[in-house]
Amino acid sequence: MSRVFVTLLFVFATGMFGQEMPADYADVLKTLGKQGDYKANVLKVNIPRNDLKVTIDGIATPTPFGFGGWLAMTKGTGGNDVMMGDLVLLEDEVNPVMSALLDNGLEVTALHNHFFFDSPRVFFMHVHGHGKAADLAAKAKPAVDLIGHGSPKHQSSVSGGAGGVTAGQINTAKLAQIVGHEGEQSGQVYKITIGRDDLSVKEMGATINARMGLNTWAAFYGSDSRAEIAGDVAMLAGEVTPVLKALRSNGLNVVAIHNHMTGQPTIYFLHYWGTGPVERLATGFKAALSELGKHAGHHEGATH
Repeated sequence: MSRVFVTLLFVFATGMFGQEMPADYADVLKTLGKQGDYKANVLKVNIPRNDLKVTIDGIATPTPFGFGGWLAMTKGTGGNDVMMGDLVLLEDEVNPVMSALLDNGLEVTALHNHFFFDSPRVFFMHVHGHGKAADLAAKAKPAVDLIGHGSPKHQSSVSGGAGGVTAGQINTAKLAQIVGHEGEQSGQVYKITIGRDDLSVKEMGATINARMGLNTWAAFYGSDSRAEIAGDVAMLAGEVTPVLKALRSNGLNVVAIHNHMTGQPTIYFLHYWGTGPVERLATGFKAALSELGKHAGHHEGATH
């Protein structure tokens, strides 16, 4: 009797909720230690931020309002799965989670905010990968395990905050030598701007050049021993992941990934920030700069 009841319950549940979950997707939930469901040929893994008490402009806001992170998988060609997702992160979690994803072969495709006046500040990181379901779960797990378990300190997760950065002398000639481009001094800030002259971007027949915003730049402030860097990198789709890896491996924090313009080809922009000895910061920027132009054609068809 009990076996018949279980069978009927299973049939009833399958009828209600759509589809029986494939065994490999059930294993994904076990690997990640999360709950989820399978509908419309998609496994949806729930990663809600129930640990956060978020207010938006002073309004206490429940998690389902917009703080329910997730990963999703569906079957593609050649026996592989495609994974996409949107992870909900505190500021201190962004770069450690990003590094865990990149180090395990997954891609970060966007980083941005969804709200104004939220407390604590919450950011949203979009994730992409393809391969076997079990492999994708194993690659995602180190990043997922960091969510909700990071340091509560609101400071740079890499360099320990920007304390001690004050105006001083910077050897700008040395910076220009490291980066391979001259910059301009504006008050206490030295800024190096490099156009993407290798790209042909047009809008209504007009050429979009560095002066129109198609450029990569780095601004330096502080002293040789202790400085901060901020900047923006203009990238084609195939350059995004290599540039992310270059910045993170050199201790620079990624702050946003988005677009600044429409048109063809699609151009992505990445904002970054970091602190430390100025030569180390310049070396990190140069590492990212060196990835530009090397990956033309990678994934470009998917963006057009």
